[in-house]
Amino acid sequence: MDAKGRVSVPAFLRSVIERRGDARTIVLAKHDSFTALSAYDPAYAALKHAKLERLLEKQETDPASELDHARRTMMAFGATEEVPYDSSGRIILPPMMRRKGQLDDLALFIGVGETFQIWNPKTFLADPNVPEDMKDIARFRLEERGL
Repeated sequence: MDAKGRVSVPAFLRSVIERRGDARTIVLAKHDSFTALSAYDPAYAALKHAKLERLLEKQETDPASELDHARRTMMAFGATEEVPYDSSGRIILPPMMRRKGQLDDLALFIGVGETFQIWNPKTFLADPNVPEDMKDIARFRLEERGL
């Protein structure tokens, strides 16, 4: 990543985004559980909204469910940024998103089903909740770059 926050989205992730829609855009948000960013294509936002609505329906007997739902939707949709990418996959990570993901000079992209995560590799390797096999992959990627 350069000083302006430019980084390239890997081709395997771009191909999934482009199969789902025409927009060359990703949505960035602070990950719910990790010190990382969660990223997805704009079409996934509708799926995410439907999932949150189903969760609310399951919890509607709980008096705190409305407030929990309001908090979840605020974070899921109010604390996001849409970022376009060019034909080579370069994006500019907005300063607030870089701060939220604690991203410095390197970014590690991890595909996780319908979404992907963007990590600071040092944070990824230090997180006790990340499986060791995944850390091995990150170490390999860093070695490929001579780091």
